[in-house]
Amino acid sequence: MKSVYLANEEATLSFGEALAHYCPAGINIYLYGDLGAGKTTMVRGLIQHFLPGAKVKSPTYTLVEDYDIGEKSTAGKNPNKLQHIFHFDLYRLADPEELEYLGGRDYFADDSVCLVEWPQRGEGWLAAADLEIMLKYQEDGRNVELVADSDKGNELVKQLIAAVQA
Repeated sequence: MKSVYLANEEATLSFGEALAHYCPAGINIYLYGDLGAGKTTMVRGLIQHFLPGAKVKSPTYTLVEDYDIGEKSTAGKNPNKLQHIFHFDLYRLADPEELEYLGGRDYFADDSVCLVEWPQRGEGWLAAADLEIMLKYQEDGRNVELVADSDKGNELVKQLIAAVQA
């Protein structure tokens, strides 16, 4: 497990952008934290790395938002040929089986990145995480704990931490 301290919202956005820089297609990232801990802010930084100015909101009521990266990504920011980022927010999910009605298993593909807030609510249904990110309040900022659950996640954490500490 690796930890990083983020002093404010701007640092959280920047961390999300740095995460995007090393994020390979086909990775599943689970985000944990209390309400207001910065999960959606971090996701916004990641998505806006590929789609500057994109409106990124928490899909609390729709459960998932699809960001079509494909050809829209800023030149040079998509070396892995990422096609979609799927942003899930499962906070209001009553039963994990609801995800089946959305065709949810189809989202976890080799050409996409899946970012899942409140993944514990989809337990037993979701694809395995490659990286788990826990955001915890610490004074005025946030402590971010990164846990790699696969080789892909481990490589991402290694590159990210080296870049953040540089």
